[in-house]
Amino acid sequence: MKRYVVLFLMLCVSAVSWAASAREDAVERLNKSSEVLREIMNAPDKGIPEEVLDGAKCVAVVPNMVKGGFVFGAQHGKGVATCRLAPGRWSAPAFFTISGGSWGAQIGAEGVDLVMMIMNDEGMKNLLSSKFEIGGSASAAAGPVGRHAAAGTDWKLDTQMLTYSRSKGAFAGITLNGSRIVQDDDSMKAIYGAGATQQAALTGKLKTPPAAQPFIATVARKKAAAEAKR
Repeated sequence: MKRYVVLFLMLCVSAVSWAASAREDAVERLNKSSEVLREIMNAPDKGIPEEVLDGAKCVAVVPNMVKGGFVFGAQHGKGVATCRLAPGRWSAPAFFTISGGSWGAQIGAEGVDLVMMIMNDEGMKNLLSSKFEIGGSASAAAGPVGRHAAAGTDWKLDTQMLTYSRSKGAFAGITLNGSRIVQDDDSMKAIYGAGATQQAALTGKLKTPPAAQPFIATVARKKAAAEAKR
């Protein structure tokens, strides 16, 4: 009997440790995502154009996506996303993973930050699902860079997502065809509890936790600044 009691206690301790670790990972991701977005938007001459940020329905960030010289099939990162619910109001964050695909010339660099701007309803619909592939059901293109999007570009047409990467200070649009985005169940559970889904978070059915407030505030602040300059 004592052996079973000890085993039960060990399992409880293990579960608590896992939950704490998963939560720490999710909170750290939120903080790093906020920092990445803030740094990129504070360099408008080399960052995301105001028109793109102004028109985005959702914003997703994957901080420190790569730490090695990968070429094919080894890419992997963890990200966080939020969607606009109403003017000035953004959803609780959803946690996801991204892997696979071909990510362009910067893939061999030490540490890559990824930013995805979801530009239309179809792109948002894909993000609300628990799994999708970029280049399959979801179209994506390397986003324009600079203070303003150049006249005559077609980024406003049917592209669901505009994607960007930053490596060692260099910022550019990047293609992500073949990459798979999947709900990060562990992080969703650690932050919101069992059964929480990406769709529930991004449609406003989950309350934004205190740990996510800085990230949401950064997105809202940059979006408001872009709208004010129209």
